[in-house]
Amino acid sequence: MPKFAVAIAVYNKETHIAQTLQSVLDQTFTNFEVVIVNDGSTDASETEIQQFSDQRIQYSYQENKGAGAARNAAIAQTTAPWIALLDADDHWEPNYLSEINDLIEKHQDHKVFATAIAIEKSGVTVESVYSIPNLKQGETKEVNFFEASSINSILTSSSTVLHRSVLEDVGMYDPRIKSGQDTDLWIRVGLAYPILFLNKSLATYRLEPQSLSNTTFNVSDKATFEAYESLEANNPALKKFLDLNRFSLAILAKLGNDREAFRRNYNKIELSNLNRKQRFLLKAPAYLVKKLHRLKTYFEGRGIYLTAFS
Repeated sequence: MPKFAVAIAVYNKETHIAQTLQSVLDQTFTNFEVVIVNDGSTDASETEIQQFSDQRIQYSYQENKGAGAARNAAIAQTTAPWIALLDADDHWEPNYLSEINDLIEKHQDHKVFATAIAIEKSGVTVESVYSIPNLKQGETKEVNFFEASSINSILTSSSTVLHRSVLEDVGMYDPRIKSGQDTDLWIRVGLAYPILFLNKSLATYRLEPQSLSNTTFNVSDKATFEAYESLEANNPALKKFLDLNRFSLAILAKLGNDREAFRRNYNKIELSNLNRKQRFLLKAPAYLVKKLHRLKTYFEGRGIYLTAFS
């Protein structure tokens, strides 16, 4: 039986899926299976996938059901005890699975592992930053998900490996959430498990300007986090994490001229959980927020990343 199951959901990724798959096949640790679910792609993704003949690859097609449902379908077809998540336009360094395997062998009491991830946009790659105090390059730490993810999430859909029992415990992706279903899953994982985090960028997240998470201003497409509100009072780290996400939803609502969604999210935020820049953006008029968003997009296209979280 393979040790790792690489689960990949694909929707219209003809430009990148071959590089993604090749990065898996180039792994120095070779005891893995690859399960790919094509979620109704209308481009040449299937042609790109079928050029690979490696017997470790299992491919299937389904009518479009959304990212959450496709990821669930891929995971359901796996057999290995460890699930290695990978998005169809991201890629791994050749030693990714080897490093994860070493961590599993050394820390057998842990079930959730993650590495740092680099961000690539417009041909420029930058390292992610995390809210982990005194974190050194190459260091391994057990961390609380919420405390460690105030700037960037330490769990992503391309740099996280979970034991199968974790998903049996906390549940799978919520297919009802159109955008942000991964964050909803990370909350459930973070409430139940500590994360063993390796501060080494062994995966690269390709930030595509046209991706749903970066273009939709429709707050109704996003996770609402209402299911976790009853836990906030006794979990300050969770409360701050949710408030940071509510801040993002409130800004999206401003960009989308959705006053009701803005009020709904704003009224739940404890402002002391936000920094000065974030509080300013919440108070700023919509036209200014839109102008600043366009400026942020302009700079990101040139490899300069501005964030409201720092």
